[in-house]
Amino acid sequence: MRANPDDTAAWPTELKLDKEKRTLTIAFDDGAQFALPAELLRVFSPSAEVQGHSAEQRVTVPGKKDVRILELEPVGTYAVRITFDDGHDTGLYMWAYLRGLGENQEARFSDYLNELAEKGLSR
Repeated sequence: MRANPDDTAAWPTELKLDKEKRTLTIAFDDGAQFALPAELLRVFSPSAEVQGHSAEQRVTVPGKKDVRILELEPVGTYAVRITFDDGHDTGLYMWAYLRGLGENQEARFSDYLNELAEKGLSR
């Protein structure tokens, strides 16, 4: 059920975690579907711990190449909380945020790899 019936944004119809717990697939009611790696979800967590309170405070999170998803917890009708095996669980992944990650995952991951390289960090 949509939080706002007048909302024309695509709505998720399925969240599915693969057996290895490394990929979250999200399908939307407009037919779009995205396979989001756990590493991408973790390093771009919408939490204040990662995003800070401004663009200047955003943290580059290294060492998450092998991170896994332990749990998906619905938050109302608008988001999901993801618990990772490194203990991180403070981000609320709203549907629009997941959609944006899916649509831009190649560019976002490329930017992430560049940030790591610039800072001398590794995945």
